[in-house]
Amino acid sequence: MSINKLFIALFFPLCLFAQDDLLKEIDAKKNDGEVSAAFKSIKIVNFESTKLVGKRDLYFIVSHRFDYIKHGFDDFFGMDDAVTQIKFAYGLSDRITVQAARSGFQKTYDVGVKYLFINQKTDGFPVTIAGFGSVAINSEMKKVNFPSLQFADRLSFVTQLLISRKVSDRLSLELMPTFFHENTVSDILDENNVAIVPNPQDKSQFVIGVGGRYKLGKRWSLNMDYGAHLNRASQSIYKNPLSIGVDIETGGHVFQLHFTNARAMHESGFLGQTTGDWSKSEISFGFNLVRVF
Repeated sequence: MSINKLFIALFFPLCLFAQDDLLKEIDAKKNDGEVSAAFKSIKIVNFESTKLVGKRDLYFIVSHRFDYIKHGFDDFFGMDDAVTQIKFAYGLSDRITVQAARSGFQKTYDVGVKYLFINQKTDGFPVTIAGFGSVAINSEMKKVNFPSLQFADRLSFVTQLLISRKVSDRLSLELMPTFFHENTVSDILDENNVAIVPNPQDKSQFVIGVGGRYKLGKRWSLNMDYGAHLNRASQSIYKNPLSIGVDIETGGHVFQLHFTNARAMHESGFLGQTTGDWSKSEISFGFNLVRVF
């Protein structure tokens, strides 16, 4: 069985079940019967979770991805090279979160919005459903390299449906059907990534994301997410993003420490441009640091 089919088989049944201390809500149930947020942070690892920022709360998020560990001590297991993202997320209401970020990967700016449609109920609706959309701008592309470059060529768009279920006090699962569109994509001409030629054709792509959290202790959990690309070109060297790590809560902070084959942190980047191969130790150590105000 392929890894795509394995992960989908494990998580597909989910869809059939159709701030003093930042994380006190994690294991509590609301008085109206709504189950509280199934995840500690607004991201599982790379993928968005169904957790939203509280009304008028502001999250400051620093994310870091080092280079691949495969070079060992030559670059101290990737520590000599890193990509950083700075993000702000604000709760317009308890049901709407807006966010804006800048990351070093392709000098990308992105903005996004997450909307809560319905919460899981203790004796009613079996899942939490939210929607997420984002627009990213690749500011690294320059006219000196691409004379016919237009502003629209820099853009990529992502739309996701986020469906989670808190199965038990310890286990939460999430399914993330995803559509994304890049106005400019790159064709890799050789398997060693020697030559890259811009492809002027638009490309729409589809991904099934799956993820989960398993609580290991009062303040920490094991997290995982994976994206199975459904229509990638057969000759592409890009890989499906797989990330595994832990969440650690310390008062008003959440530390997310993980290993991933995706160095990009904006949605269209890690969904469509992940080159790391876990079987070749092309794995990056990374972290997300979340602070709430």
